[in-house]
Amino acid sequence: MTMPTAATVATAAASSSKLSVLVIGASRGLGLEMVRQYRAAGAHVVATARDDAGVEALHPLGARPLKLDVTRPVSVSSLAWQIDGEAFDIVVVNAGVYGPRLRTLDSPTGDDFDQVMHTNVLGPMQVIPQLIDALAQGGRLVVLSSVMASIGGRDKTLGWLYSASKAALNSVLKDVSLALAGRATCVAVHPGWVRTAMGGPQGQLSVEESVADLRALFASLGPADNGTFRNHDGSVLPW
Repeated sequence: MTMPTAATVATAAASSSKLSVLVIGASRGLGLEMVRQYRAAGAHVVATARDDAGVEALHPLGARPLKLDVTRPVSVSSLAWQIDGEAFDIVVVNAGVYGPRLRTLDSPTGDDFDQVMHTNVLGPMQVIPQLIDALAQGGRLVVLSSVMASIGGRDKTLGWLYSASKAALNSVLKDVSLALAGRATCVAVHPGWVRTAMGGPQGQLSVEESVADLRALFASLGPADNGTFRNHDGSVLPW
């Protein structure tokens, strides 16, 4: 797949008014901007935030906000009934943390390991089964991963705890893609190096640019793309 063209972006924008979208983890950054852009294009959007402040930030955008903490099983267990009756064309699992900025061979503490793995791996493993019944036939299920998850494409060491968690998330996505083959297109996506609280001020893309690319990519996905790992520009990344 090549980088989405201007025509693809225009098609994505034109068709957004027909879309129903769920964004898991929309308190800030990419998730919040995804809500903003889809709502501006007329899509029906349900979005989750971990705390009351995050929920309040979603109200002015016209999204239907839900309070959800992916690290708390009790919170996750309430998701299915809250979205009962929905038929989402696009589901984006965005919730994640970087954790401590450890150098390779700096051992993480047990608490740091648990925080990162519970949020980035266990969280999606608990959330995704809760939303399957609300995923439309032929829908797209996307997890926000990172190029740092790529084992085959890795040529330097950076953030080894975060990288390990995102590589595990990619494995989760691959299994989901096999389980849902024929029903949905399931893809792991790298959003680019983005200027967010996580990516830092040196990032190559603004939040707005990254989300515009992602929306065009999501619009272009079809059954042949199921179970793949994509860059924000649509190119294939090695597992």
